[in-house]
Amino acid sequence: MAIQKKLLVLVDGSERAIQTVDYVKNFMPVDGNTRIVLFHVFSGLPEEYRELEKEPTGAKAVQQLNNRKTEEKRKIRACLEQAKKILIAGGFTEPSIEIKFHPLKKGVARDIIAEASNGYSAVVLRRRGMGALKNIILGSVAVNLLQSLTFIPIMIVGQAPPDKKILLAVDASAASMKAVEFVASFLGGHGYEVCVFHAIPGLGAVNFDLSEVKKHEPPEVEISDTCLEAFKLKLARLFQDVEDRLTAAGLESEKISEKIISGVHSRSDAIVKEAADGGYGTIVVGRRGLSKVDAFFMGRVGHEVVYGGRNFTVWVV
Repeated sequence: MAIQKKLLVLVDGSERAIQTVDYVKNFMPVDGNTRIVLFHVFSGLPEEYRELEKEPTGAKAVQQLNNRKTEEKRKIRACLEQAKKILIAGGFTEPSIEIKFHPLKKGVARDIIAEASNGYSAVVLRRRGMGALKNIILGSVAVNLLQSLTFIPIMIVGQAPPDKKILLAVDASAASMKAVEFVASFLGGHGYEVCVFHAIPGLGAVNFDLSEVKKHEPPEVEISDTCLEAFKLKLARLFQDVEDRLTAAGLESEKISEKIISGVHSRSDAIVKEAADGGYGTIVVGRRGLSKVDAFFMGRVGHEVVYGGRNFTVWVV
């Protein structure tokens, strides 16, 4: 029996949120086994204005704000209904889509995190929005989500066309294998094209702070042929394991490709460049890599892929 896929899709009432729903409609497999929850955290009256309710002179201002809140609520609900219609037009059934209009309780990020703990497969969000979610990716809400949603994959939707081509960046870490399994379980059997990709850093990148590397671009120190061949032999075994996992889940072997590049200053830059050069709309990375620096998602590789690949949809698993 197939495992049910349950997506938490964040909708804030903006046009960008509708584009996020379009990504779900155009990219995600419609197989009768996917449930989608369209979720909005409604903040209502700002805290500083609630104090006006206690002041007799503030009654008129509060009334105006309440009228505005009612209108905003109407617009958000209309947006949620529009999102639902888009998904239905894309082939998802009405019973598989749920709308959750959630009044703010503890905070936008904390309320999203609490909802995400209710058996979801992934959280889907746009890079930028409006209202309560306007700071997604670049502000405090985004940081809270990326640091706290460690128990669930995050799909950060970009503007690149949602072609069914995926760049799957791998290493030998447990998180990377988790990303492979996630792609396999989510997309297997639906005709997706996957490139399994690995970038070998050059010796010149070792022990350099990336900001300094980018400023000064020190000359690369070549890896010896013997060392490079040892890397590639190890990666060949890794790639075979990845391909076995993907094909076992139903991805077609002829649609799985492999690519290794070596001598790069930045693995994250190499991943983003490959996505651009290869026409991949979606990049998949593991939350943690093998190095100590990558022990935290907001460290080097994950951070740079999310921020550097702003045009792409990035799945962080």
